[in-house]
Amino acid sequence: MKYSINAQGVPEAFGPYSQGTTAGRLVFAAGQLPIAEGQTDVLVEGGITEQASRVIDLCERLVSEAGCSLSDVARTTVYLRDLTDLDAFNEVYAERFGTPAPARSVVAVADIPLGALVEMDCVACR
Repeated sequence: MKYSINAQGVPEAFGPYSQGTTAGRLVFAAGQLPIAEGQTDVLVEGGITEQASRVIDLCERLVSEAGCSLSDVARTTVYLRDLTDLDAFNEVYAERFGTPAPARSVVAVADIPLGALVEMDCVACR
């Protein structure tokens, strides 16, 4: 059975989708934008480091709503507007995810909503 996840402090979905869902033991967090705390359409101040930290925070809040932590994340997909930001993103990512690190895909995209530098989704297993 599939259930919707709505976590406090995570911005509402921009369209007809859930912030996250569960299906059996799997927890899926929708792509998260680095939206500032308490805002709906304003990005956190700063560059890729601050934005990376924020999207990981939001994914962590979503999976924790289903009883998971970042150590339970098995897969992530990262969307970067500029691949030259990958090294800086990796520094934040490595600090937040332990070993074994999740499997990951990184994709360069032409544009991200609100002009964000990064978006990230994840799948955790409980």
